[in-house]
Amino acid sequence: MSKNQSHFFAHLARMKLINRWPLMRNVSTENVQEHSLQVAMVAHALAMIRNRFYAGNLDPFRIATLAMFHDVSEVLTGDLPTPVKYYNPAIQQEYKKIEQIAEQKLIEMAPDAFRQDYAELIDGQYQSEDEKFIIKAADIICAYLKTLEELSAGNHEFELAKRRLDNILKDYKSDEVNYFLTAYVPSFSLSLDEITQE
Repeated sequence: MSKNQSHFFAHLARMKLINRWPLMRNVSTENVQEHSLQVAMVAHALAMIRNRFYAGNLDPFRIATLAMFHDVSEVLTGDLPTPVKYYNPAIQQEYKKIEQIAEQKLIEMAPDAFRQDYAELIDGQYQSEDEKFIIKAADIICAYLKTLEELSAGNHEFELAKRRLDNILKDYKSDEVNYFLTAYVPSFSLSLDEITQE
């Protein structure tokens, strides 16, 4: 490989090959690339809601970019199902180590001139707990939206996941999360005809 050549973007492009929810029957499959874009959009919205209505001082563009990269390590690790990942603290801790190794490997693949820039995006160097929270909340909201879509399509496999995520979102007691859930989430249970009617 020549000095200027990098496999970084070729690896990132494989995010579309990593399916989420691997142990569950899906009416519509979702890959990590699709999920990451949705998380970025929702995180951007949460940051704007916080700034506009709740005296926040976040950079929505920075948060959206961080969110785009929040799951990139999965191109090397795959998506470990939640019941396995969080089965007990020991597994959770070991998986975190695996994620960190994968993140470091990706950072090392990044073009030399931009390695530090990508390191800040990939290894979760958040500037504040608020940034970290917004991205995590967006991730949970997007998983919740997936459960709504599957349930709307008649797939009862996602009922327990929906209840679990519902409880997590309520426990946040977050103004911006509650705003998003009230203003935007009900539409996800409607048909195309219903959301396009004037």
